Amino acid sequence: MHQNQLATIDYIVFFVYFLIVASYGIWIYRRKSGHDGTLEGDSKDYFLAEGSLTWWAIGSSLIASNISAEQFVGMSGSGFKMGLAIATYEWMAAITLVIVATFFIPVYLKNHIFTMPQFLSQRYNSTVAMIMAIFWLALYVVVNLTSILYLGAIAISSIAGLNLNFCMYALAAFAVIITLGGMKVIGFTDVIQVFFLILGGLATTYLALNLVATHYGTSGVVNGFNLMTQHAGDHFQMIFKRDNPNYIDLPGLTVLLGGMWIVNLNYWGCNQYITQRALGADLPTARAGILFAAFLKLLMPVIVVLPGIAAFVLYKSNVFSGEMMQNGELNPDRAYPVLLNILPVGLKGLSFAALTAAVVASLAGKANSIATIFTLDIYKKVINPEASEKTLVATGKIAVVVAMILGVLIAPHLGIDKKGGFQYIQEYTGFVSPGIFAMFILGFFWKKTTSTAALFATIGGFLLSVMFKFLPTYADLSFLAPFGFSVKNAAGVYEIPFLDRMGFVFIICIVMMIIISLFETGRGVKTNGLEVDRSMFKPQPSFTIGVAAIVVILTTLYTIYW
Repeated sequence: MHQNQLATIDYIVFFVYFLIVASYGIWIYRRKSGHDGTLEGDSKDYFLAEGSLTWWAIGSSLIASNISAEQFVGMSGSGFKMGLAIATYEWMAAITLVIVATFFIPVYLKNHIFTMPQFLSQRYNSTVAMIMAIFWLALYVVVNLTSILYLGAIAISSIAGLNLNFCMYALAAFAVIITLGGMKVIGFTDVIQVFFLILGGLATTYLALNLVATHYGTSGVVNGFNLMTQHAGDHFQMIFKRDNPNYIDLPGLTVLLGGMWIVNLNYWGCNQYITQRALGADLPTARAGILFAAFLKLLMPVIVVLPGIAAFVLYKSNVFSGEMMQNGELNPDRAYPVLLNILPVGLKGLSFAALTAAVVASLAGKANSIATIFTLDIYKKVINPEASEKTLVATGKIAVVVAMILGVLIAPHLGIDKKGGFQYIQEYTGFVSPGIFAMFILGFFWKKTTSTAALFATIGGFLLSVMFKFLPTYADLSFLAPFGFSVKNAAGVYEIPFLDRMGFVFIICIVMMIIISLFETGRGVKTNGLEVDRSMFKPQPSFTIGVAAIVVILTTLYTIYW
């Protein structure tokens, strides 16, 4: 029905975007080089853009790093399958960002913490830090970098009709070019990437809603939205009841009161890839940037979820019946690429640029974090403690290239497309996030937490997650069903929903960490408490007003779409 290729005008629009980003990146890099008289700068400037990112650059960079193919493709697919409820990942992130800006960032900045392993080394010991540094590197390369590369390549290849491997190599090369300029280049080019991402994303949503309206004999976005709520009313519920087939993915009130907090607080507060954007700034700038990102998160479901619901309504009306099928089966992840293929010439190029911007910005941010952890926490501490600033920057650049080559080589062999991209990332990071978050939260705010307790959370948390995952194989969990803690999966076996499992593991980790720490400190074990005082957490009036606005908007949204 629709061509899987771009017209000449689309390519022109795309290359204009490419030239703007590349030229701006080179200008920022040269301006920085001229400023300090060298081409290298120091390692903190390269990895963190220390003191030079503005609040709007920090906020844009946070969103650009976070939004990628797994949102555009995976979350639109989830919107097609389960509706607006998947937006909880975005909307709960907005309130999480506020918590991170208020309580986490002041602790990092006050204690001069630039990487997550450095925090663990300072607060616990070098063993905990080194275990986690190696672990994070493996997770970032094998799970995050590969899935962003592969999903991005699938989406771009299905829109442009280009070879999948070529798309993957081109994305990797584009990302490497941006990443080699350092955090300052990433931060400021991310502002342009986010502009394209939002503009192209909103254009796609506008056309998708308009298409629904046209199909039913009217016109306009408002009519399209109203028709969607009429023809897919079950797709506009934020909180699922237990009889909903998607309850296992988003178990009822857990999204407001349970495991969703661990997903978000760990992702936004204890994650090098994300916090790195704010760690080079002063507190007011960092907080303003994170608040800006929180407002952008409120907008994201409009860009990534509504098109999926529109595709569902059109599929039900037999408009997309053929395009949504893959190998004889319905594949919800095709929703966004199918919508992009019906865009008019020119706009398709803009949306293509938006998707590419999202993928490249995420890849660049991830590669920079890999380089930062490898260079500052492994190379400088173990391999070459006497390394000069110039050597550290050069090592970081080599690490970027090596990580990207590994990503390209590994990605095709992981079966990412079979699992569903969004679920792939959530599942594999979810095995470790409860333990990591427990270790961070007690490390911040309870001075008695010991290194042994932290090690228990790291290793024990992972083992507990694996145990809960495979528990249904060995035990009948139907007795938990009346309490809402187990539900039948597609195979008819009772299992604990993923988000609830994370909640249980987190609670066990916290309790065990407290017991171990009290036992050890009772026997005279000394701990390294961080510098924390109440005045650090006092917000500026403008920040408080922004937070109040976010709370009001979220309360309204959840009240309307409960």
